[in-house]
Amino acid sequence: MDQLGKFIQSDAKGILEKIRLYLIKKLLPHLEDRRKYHQEFASSTSFHGVHNIVQTRSKTRKVLWLLVVAGCLAIVIWQICSRFIYYFSWPTTTTVVVQYVENVKFPAVTFCNLNRFQAHAVSNLRIIFLIWNIVSGVLQKFAVEDKYSQELNDFLLGNQNFSIKEFTRKNGFYLNSSTLLECEFFGKPCYPQDFEHVFTEYGNCFTFNHNDLPARRVSLSGRGLHLLFDVQQEKFTDEPALGYTDAGITFVIHSPKELPRFDGLGLLTPVGTHAQVAIRQLKSIIQEYPWGECKPDIKLQYHKIYSTNGCLQECKARYIQDWCGCLPFILPGNGTECDLLKFYNCVYPAVYDIEIKGLCTLGTHNSTCPTPCEETDYPTTVTYSSFGGEKAIKYFSAKLKKSPEYIRQNLVRIDIKYHDLSYKITQQQKALTISELLADVGGQLGLFCGASMITIIELLEYIFTNFFWMCIFLLLKAPEMPQWNNPSQNQPTHKEKKKGIQEC
Repeated sequence: MDQLGKFIQSDAKGILEKIRLYLIKKLLPHLEDRRKYHQEFASSTSFHGVHNIVQTRSKTRKVLWLLVVAGCLAIVIWQICSRFIYYFSWPTTTTVVVQYVENVKFPAVTFCNLNRFQAHAVSNLRIIFLIWNIVSGVLQKFAVEDKYSQELNDFLLGNQNFSIKEFTRKNGFYLNSSTLLECEFFGKPCYPQDFEHVFTEYGNCFTFNHNDLPARRVSLSGRGLHLLFDVQQEKFTDEPALGYTDAGITFVIHSPKELPRFDGLGLLTPVGTHAQVAIRQLKSIIQEYPWGECKPDIKLQYHKIYSTNGCLQECKARYIQDWCGCLPFILPGNGTECDLLKFYNCVYPAVYDIEIKGLCTLGTHNSTCPTPCEETDYPTTVTYSSFGGEKAIKYFSAKLKKSPEYIRQNLVRIDIKYHDLSYKITQQQKALTISELLADVGGQLGLFCGASMITIIELLEYIFTNFFWMCIFLLLKAPEMPQWNNPSQNQPTHKEKKKGIQEC
């Protein structure tokens, strides 16, 4: 074993010696060559000012040029650092462009009667109003008072097969020739069949220019959609105790590709009034994170385009389907429809938990439903006037065979038109792109140091060469390799250690 250890040790020493000789002869230049390399680099580099420090013989000039080069280098480092700090603060600018066009797409408009149900159908079923509020609570938050709890329980237990969906579709507000007296779009007549039925918190609602139809356009400002409704107050009613005290038409203007959202965004037109609505089209373009708050890769399963309202509805639908094993018909999806008992005992508490726990959030990039990257809004200007003068009242009274008082208490006229044939684009843009950052850095280097990309490559080559020589030098100065014997043979025994200590 001793002979084997000595053989390995001598063999390792021989290999190490051969490596050192090769490094000295082939890779490590002589001292004079290294000095010559440094001098040639300083004289020929495209980094301005360095050759003036090396080549001038005057010490004063050397010091002056050294100060100039050091000062310019310090300024360059400061400027480059400030540009990088600015870039990583993700700055943005906003540009507003007004584009005038020959024709512009008309938005979708969804109309609802403020009185949601037919009076004869709910005369003995006042609880229906409360049930519909619970059902539509997935869209608009609604709190059930304790005084209604027992009445609700009694009704639900005795009517487990009752379908509020079919009841509302059959006994809610309807759109036909008796409720839609006049309809005209850009000089051409329109009819109730041009409207699509949709459920909202107001029950049965109807959308004009919905997504399934070819896009309607207008080519002249001041003309658009002209409507005359008869709300028929004696036929439709609502529950004042739940806050529904108005009579008239509520409507919301939205993109044909998006769902209507009434929660705080609906426009009200009371009976006996004429509403003139001037709209503008506003398109907003938001940058992706980290410059903005949008996520361009996010898609919705049941909507053609992404919107925060559609995302919020799909988020609620997923949680409710997981917790309750069913899906409210008012939300998008293909699950089993929830019955009334599940609505009251599971869906309604689930919606409350979603709100309290913040399970479906919107707004920022890390929320469940971030801001859309592109969004089209329709800002409106609404003016109201009393519907009809004396002549108009007499005309409609004779035409409809109704009293003048009926005309004042039931008719609503709505005109919706573009303010002008233009649309405004508000676009969020990157204040500093990567190409602009590189241009800024290159400009600072060129201005203060006369440097370019070639200069940077020269410096990197110079640094790498010197680093390579340093590594070789450290290898040559490294201590001899340790003996590769058996550690137990080289280490002193316990008795030898003790003897050595006593001798000391």
